Amino acid sequence: MTRLQYFLSISLILLTGGVPQAAQLLDRIVAVAGDNMVTLGELREKARELAGELQHSSPDSAPSEQQIVNSALEKLILDKLQLAEAQRLGITADDKTLDEAISRIAAKNQLNVAQLREALASEGVSFEQFRNKIRNQIIISRLINREVTRRIQVSKSEIDQYLSREAAAPDDKREVHLMHILIATPDGASTRQIAQARTHATEARKKLEQNADFASVAREYSDARNAIRGGDLGWVRLGQLTPTIAEMVSKANGGEVIGPFRSGAGFHLLKIVKFRSSKPKERHLVPQTHARHILIRTDEVTSDTDARQRLEQLATRIRNSEDFSTLARSHSQDQGSAIKGGDLGWISPGSMVPEFEEKLTTTPVGQVSEPFKSRFGWHIVQVLGKRQHDETEKARRLAAEKAIRERKAREATEQYLRHLRNEAFVKIHFDDPDT
Repeated sequence: MTRLQYFLSISLILLTGGVPQAAQLLDRIVAVAGDNMVTLGELREKARELAGELQHSSPDSAPSEQQIVNSALEKLILDKLQLAEAQRLGITADDKTLDEAISRIAAKNQLNVAQLREALASEGVSFEQFRNKIRNQIIISRLINREVTRRIQVSKSEIDQYLSREAAAPDDKREVHLMHILIATPDGASTRQIAQARTHATEARKKLEQNADFASVAREYSDARNAIRGGDLGWVRLGQLTPTIAEMVSKANGGEVIGPFRSGAGFHLLKIVKFRSSKPKERHLVPQTHARHILIRTDEVTSDTDARQRLEQLATRIRNSEDFSTLARSHSQDQGSAIKGGDLGWISPGSMVPEFEEKLTTTPVGQVSEPFKSRFGWHIVQVLGKRQHDETEKARRLAAEKAIRERKAREATEQYLRHLRNEAFVKIHFDDPDT
């Protein structure tokens, strides 16, 4: 029996856990990823976890046990490589951050941490194992944020193009359900590697032309991380796609397959599952308050009592018809607004500290508040006006920027992980039981 045959033969053991031999294999090394090892116990657990996530796949396109094991192994290898890279870069997750994350997970499941611990124990999962898993997830997330997400930039012209594509799309093609196959090529791929990838993409296309199920072909050929899920990208807005792909998709019909076509990542095949119209955008009205304030900071010389008394005197003078702007220029220690007579302009929700927001809400138009304290010092505020401001266009542009940033982040993350995988020493290491 070859190592590969042995690897395939244990897939059922991994998924069912019902064969006594499984317990004897748990500590075996199944792969080496850089300086780290993947054990059969880890692979078994990851394969069972992935199988649980995929249990609702339709029977006609459900992944095979072999495909689940292969995908689980690749996921473990990538995790090991990312954790090693994070360690090299000094990226960690402290206990406080970890405890807060676990508390959020418990709350999301309507449990407290003690109840979460009991629920995990009932499923045979130790709390320490769970903590380590969450810690690793946080570390990997921080690595991707540092090395990928924070480097993403979105230009004004990209936002303009996104909105133009959205506006130009037919009403019944605003959103599209896509499935995807990627035949990846490495950075600086040779002519031979490119030709080989093109051949594989052509083979995948021929199978699709012979009415093969797209999800099954994706699991067999695709190098994308979602291959085990049949390459399903779900619903995306037309504007979220790159200009070239958006143009090809908009000209296609439901059920049609596009490609193969090449990008920097490799060769792609896309299936247009179906189109749909999107809900019309509602107007985005934001309640705003026009206000001005006077700030007195506290220090070794000025106590809380002193600051409050000074502001009470100023508030009285203003109520007695002295000019707010003149007093703000003379007394306010907020240099940015003092020069403008304390004017803060129109203020949107969330742009001020909570104490300030509360006074903006409760102070009637034209009135001056009582002195109040924030982390900046003591204030009085005068509300000059309130309005409902139409920020529909701003909201549209922010949504477009977010969509572009998310698309770029997905693509850049795929590229980063492929580079990490290609540059690392990785060896699948199943010992042959017959030797």
